[in-house]
Amino acid sequence: MGVKRLFWDIETSPNIVLSWNCGYKLTIQPQNIVQERAIICICYKWEGDKKVHSLEWDRGDDKGLLKRFSKIAEESDEMVAHNGDWFDLKWFNARCLVHGIPPVPSIKTVDTLKIAKRHFYFNSNRLDYIAKLLFGNGNGKTKTDYEMWKKITLENDPKALKKMVKYCKNDVVILERVWQKLRDYEVPATHAAVNATGDFKDRWMCAHCGSSHVRKSKTMVTAKGMVKHQMKCNDCGRYYSIANNVFKWYLEA
Repeated sequence: MGVKRLFWDIETSPNIVLSWNCGYKLTIQPQNIVQERAIICICYKWEGDKKVHSLEWDRGDDKGLLKRFSKIAEESDEMVAHNGDWFDLKWFNARCLVHGIPPVPSIKTVDTLKIAKRHFYFNSNRLDYIAKLLFGNGNGKTKTDYEMWKKITLENDPKALKKMVKYCKNDVVILERVWQKLRDYEVPATHAAVNATGDFKDRWMCAHCGSSHVRKSKTMVTAKGMVKHQMKCNDCGRYYSIANNVFKWYLEA
């Protein structure tokens, strides 16, 4: 396999605070926090695998799941999430810092929200909307309500936790499906062939799937006069471009 991709999603608990008022125009200071927010669960799957795995907190303590997921994340070449760069990864890093867990080195991330914003003009860039638009109304997120979060956070309800894990697992499944639809519009974050062989001269091979069954589609010249060649993979059908010096290695091969 050229690239080892990890699809993941997290569910988090709210802060428990003291407040004398409620409403929309309300400022709650950090000193009002009675219990810090934490990660309730992390669900993940490897690209191509059917099984979706889950890690849950221990009655409000997320240190164990963070340690376990750190080791899993280290095995990946890319971590894929929707709004992951702004939300999931920052949450994960913050909770690891609180617990004194060393950061995962050199995490390469792919954010499907950024891909959606960069290449498309959807009515909404939410994962639920995109999944329903592409696959039909029955293929979106699992319905939930705020009571589930309250039962988990305040009562450590195991049934509510089980429901949340199921909800999170479904998010991971639709995340991979959405990524498979959007990926053709994005330059690969990792060159699949070079990642597999370790040889930089294999850059002429398919950047998406790593196949050597490729052909030249056309030659292009940039505004600066640089010659590039658009290639098409005969296996996955996707396009990518290579520099003129890399094209020489293609001809030699």
